[in-house]
Formats: sequence, structure tokens, C-alpha cells
Amino acid sequence: MSHFSLPARSLGVLSAIAMSFAALAGARADARELDVPFVPTPQAVVEKMLEMADVKEGDYLIDLGSGDGRIPVTAAKKYGISALGVDLNPVRVQEANENAKREKVTDKVEFREEDLFKTDLSKATVITMYLLNSVNMKLRPEILKLKPGTRIVSHSFGMGDWKPDREEVVEGRTVFMWVVPETMPDLAPTEDTH
Repeated sequence: MSHFSLPARSLGVLSAIAMSFAALAGARADARELDVPFVPTPQAVVEKMLEMADVKEGDYLIDLGSGDGRIPVTAAKKYGISALGVDLNPVRVQEANENAKREKVTDKVEFREEDLFKTDLSKATVITMYLLNSVNMKLRPEILKLKPGTRIVSHSFGMGDWKPDREEVVEGRTVFMWVVPETMPDLAPTEDTH
């Protein structure tokens, strides 16, 4: 009967390789993945979203998945309100900050590299987003906990059986607007995976 054995040096190399793979797997598990690819909202749609939200002095807008920051920057420049944009992509956050600087609204807008599912939405009077149906549905339970009267505006994607208060088409793109109600609407449960 023969025995197969490796020299101690080979065992050390194999052990190092195995630990490297384990470290890479752990890093990947911790890595934040983008739920939504960056696709900019056309400026005409941005304008319609803000108009539908009835943005006015004193509002605080949070843009979820803010990309290049065009919605918060436009809201600050046109309506003079404060706004927050959150995005997971550091390149987009940097671009958004550069756009805010170029438009001279850095005193009114802030951009954060942050997971939108972990963002505190409680200060918002307006929330804007261009995400996906699945992401909107994951956000819906938190959105429905917001102050009654908070306006939610989504470019292209709905919220399941929560019917919008207003819906318009701009340049072939649908914009939905909801107002958080005083009483919880009777809606189908959503699967909360975040």
C-alpha cells in the first residue's frame, strides 16, 4: 500500500492558495453590487418629475440612485431647495459633485456613496428615483412609513398594486407620482430582501 504525501513546502503553498481564495470569496460576499445600471434621465423628464412632485420652497428631496446628480442639482437650481443624492458608484458620486459645483449649488446639495436601502428617508418631503420595479417594490414598505404627504416620483417604474396618484408620459417615458397616504393602503405584501 503506497501513501501519497506532499513535502511541507508544498503544503504551505497549497494552504496559502486556499487562504487567498477564501479571502477573495469573503471580499466578494462583502462587495456592494449595483442593483440598477446607470442610465441618465433625460432633462425633460427631470423637469416633469419635479413639476409632478409640486416641488416648492422648504422641500427636502432625496434622489435614490442619483447617478450624475441631475435631479438634485436641477431641484436646487430651479426651486432653491435642499437635496440629497445617494448612489453606490463612487464615479457617479464624484461626477454629481462636479455637476453641483459647476451649477453653483454645492450649498444646497449633498451626494453620498451609500446603499439606498440603508438611507434614512425620514427627512424627505420628495423622493425621486429611476430604479427598477423589483427595487421599487423592496423600497415600498419603507416609503409607506414616511410622513403622510411625502411625494414619491419614479421614472418608468411602478410600485406594484400601489396605484399612482398621477401618471404622465414625457418624450415616450412614463413618470409616476404617489403621495404617501394618511392610512396604509390595502396592498399585497412585498418580499423584503434587504
